[in-house]
This record gives sequence, C-alpha cells and structure tokens, in this order.
Amino acid sequence: MSAQPATSTRPHVVDGLAGAIGDTPLIRLRRASAATGCEILGKAEFMQPGGSVKDRAGLGIIVDAERRGQLVPGQPGIVVEGTAGNTGIGLTLVANARGYRSIIVVPHTQSREKLDFLRMIGADLRLVDPKPLRDPGHYVNTSRRIAEELAAQAERTGERVIWANQFGNLANAAMHEATTGPEIWEQTAGGVDAFTCACGTGGTLTGVARALKARNPRVRIVLADPMGSGLWSWVRTGEVKAEGNSITEGIGQASAAPGNLESGREFIDDALQVTDPEALEQIFDLQQHEGLSVGGSAGVNVAAAIKLAREMGPGHTIVTILCDGGARYQSKIFNPDFLRERGLPVPPWLA
Repeated sequence: MSAQPATSTRPHVVDGLAGAIGDTPLIRLRRASAATGCEILGKAEFMQPGGSVKDRAGLGIIVDAERRGQLVPGQPGIVVEGTAGNTGIGLTLVANARGYRSIIVVPHTQSREKLDFLRMIGADLRLVDPKPLRDPGHYVNTSRRIAEELAAQAERTGERVIWANQFGNLANAAMHEATTGPEIWEQTAGGVDAFTCACGTGGTLTGVARALKARNPRVRIVLADPMGSGLWSWVRTGEVKAEGNSITEGIGQASAAPGNLESGREFIDDALQVTDPEALEQIFDLQQHEGLSVGGSAGVNVAAAIKLAREMGPGHTIVTILCDGGARYQSKIFNPDFLRERGLPVPPWLA
C-alpha cells in the first residue's frame, strides 16, 4: 500500500481491512515536548484496525506471500506464526479478510487480554511454555515445526501453508519502509531530526530508518531497549549481552539480533536503555494527563525519546511509535497487585 499525507485530500472511504491499515496520525506529546524543549511526536499505531503497529507487518507478510504465489486469494491457505501476541492478531485479521486460516503459537505468559483477543477473532491458538530461543519448544521454533508439518501434508489437504517468520521475513521491514517511514516524513514536512523505537523483530526500526535516511542521511536513528534485552549492547559493542529484566512484552532480544534488525544495522546510530519504572512513568503520565492509553513498549519508546531529546538539546523534532493500547495489558501493567509484586510504582488512581 502507498503512504498518504495527512491532509484534507485524504480519501474518506478505503477498500476493506487492507485499506484501513496505515496512515495513522502523529500526536504531539505535550508534556514530553514541554519538558525537553523539543517536539516529541508519537505515531498512533494503537489506532490501527487490530490495535497495534503489527497490523502493518501482518499485511506486508501476507501480501508478499501472495505476490510470490505462496498464498492464492480465494484458495485455501494457512498462515502459521509464533508471536508475543500483536503480530498474531494482525496476521489473523488480514488472513480472515483474505480467506485464510491462522495458527498462532504464543507463550502462555503473555497478557490474558491478547490471548483472549486472538481466540475471539478466530485464531487457532497454541499456547506453549516460555523457553529460550535455542530450545525446540520456543514459540518461534514450535511455529516453524507446525508449518513444516502442514506443508508436508499439503498435497493431501489442498491448503497452501506459509510460516510468516516475522523475525526473519524481510517483507516486515519492507512494509515499514514503504508506509510508516514515508508517512512520518510527510507528516513532519521533512522536519524530523530523530526517530527512536524499541525492537522485537526490528522491522519497524529498520524500515523507518531506511525510508528516513534515504530522504535525509542526517536523521538520527536510535534503538530503544528495555532491560533484559541485549540489543542495546549489540548496537554499542556488536555483542548481544542482556542484563536485568523487564515486564514489557514483544520487544527486546536476549540471545540474538533478528534478521530484520540485522538487515538495517548500518542505519542505526545509537541505542538507549530504559528501565521499567522509566517506562511506567510515561505510560501513567500519558494516560492521566494527555488521555492516551498505551502499552509497555510505547512507554519504553516515549522514555527513550525524552532521553534522546535531552541529549540532542532543545529545538529538535523526535518521532517515536505508540505501538499499542493500554487495554491489552490491563491484567499486568494496570494491575496494582502485579506491579506491587515486582516492586514497581502504582499510580494513585489504581492504588
């Protein structure tokens, strides 16, 4: 899909779900901007049809599979993926709209709200124990194995099967290069000085970085990383070395940089670490004072944008991603018992 500028000429009718994915607004974060003297802008990906930035990856991966003939619209097909939740939601909704089935493998430790949503929209949900990536039982490895087994049965069942492989499938980053990055450029009238966001697959950071650097090589690209992830170390030293831990879901890698991120390494200028208390401060502040309810990864992103603004100094425009909404984490980051058990701050209205 092509990016559209946020102007009054924007069409008011789009063609189905695919036409509704993308073209999200940039929201000026008033308090973060006032505190730093910079313009800090959040791309409102929580406004996507499936509620997260991963709708873009879901659409990009399935459309790419159709272009390659791996899936054929109107013919039986199965999309298999291992995910922390949001990519599974995006893939399932796009698959539904195009007539395919989806099998989604998720660690059972992910938020109850995401698991319930996946069931509600018709995903064949397979829950697994959390395992390290090297373990055959890891959710990514499990999803790959399911896809291979189904593909081996394809002649008998007549269904085409793809393993979405969001971490290594470069259609993920390509979608952001074609849509998210150009949208940011147009919405800031080319005035963006820096972009920062956290990485799960690295597709958003790599795709946006390519698009922005192609238009202005001086745009600063900074990876935001929660504690417990080794990607900060990877950017700074070339070695994935994790320290600490975090309650955030779907971002950070402790053992290896995923393929989408590796493909964009040359475009990344730096990395910043963000602790859970720093992220939660921004999540609760946005909700209480700006009416924006966002999830954990968005908190990491905004905290990193503030740190980057203070490094760069006043007068700069910094864009980040508001990845998904807070309702998806009601049982965790908006649950006072969950927060207290981990020694994390509880906002007054929850206490």
